Amino acid sequence: MLAYASRTGTRRNLNALRKADWRLLVSARGVLRHEGFPYALDNGAWTAHQRGEPFDVPAFEKAVEWGGDNADWLILPDIVAGGLASLAMSMTWAARLQGVCPMLLAVQDGIEPSDVKAIVGPDIGIAVGGSTGWKETTCRKWGELARNCGAYLHVLRVNTARRIAICKDAGADSFDGSSATRFVKTLPMLDCARRQLSVFGALYAS
Repeated sequence: MLAYASRTGTRRNLNALRKADWRLLVSARGVLRHEGFPYALDNGAWTAHQRGEPFDVPAFEKAVEWGGDNADWLILPDIVAGGLASLAMSMTWAARLQGVCPMLLAVQDGIEPSDVKAIVGPDIGIAVGGSTGWKETTCRKWGELARNCGAYLHVLRVNTARRIAICKDAGADSFDGSSATRFVKTLPMLDCARRQLSVFGALYAS
C-alpha cells in the first residue's frame, strides 16, 4: 500500500519520507513543488472547506497545468461532505481532464456505491473522503466496489495506525495524511503500520 504525505519543504522531514519510500500529495492550494518525489495532485477542496471558501478553480487549473502530466493521479474537484452535489461537480470536470493523468472520484457523505458504480473503473478510481466518521464506517464497502469494478482505491486524511488498518481492511491501494509532514517523529509508527500486514486486525479492533 502506497503512502502519500502532504507536501512539505522541510529538509529533515523530506529526507525521512524519502528513506521510508513515501510519496507526496501536492495541493492546488499549496506550493506547487514535488521536491523530486513521485507525487499526486490534490484539488484543494479540503483547504477551501476548512477556510469556509468556495472551490478555487484558478488554483486547481494552475496545478493541473503545472504537474498533471507527471502525477500518479489527481482528485477531481469535489465538495467536502457534499453528497450528490459533489458528485455532479466532479463529473463536470471528468470530461475536461480526460487524458491528463489517472483521475480519482472523491466519494462524500450521502453518496452510495450504487450512485457511482457505472462511473468508476480502470479509468476513474475512488478516493474516500467525507467526514471522518463516515469515511471510517463506509471504507470497507468502497473497497468492495473498487475490487468489483477494477478501480484504484485511495483513502484521504489518514493520520493514525488505526486508520491505516482500516485502509488495509478495505484493500486500499494508497492513503495520504499530514501527520508525517508536520511531526516527523510519527513517521516510523505510521510506516510500520502500513508495512505490517499481519497486525491490521488487532489495530482495527483497538
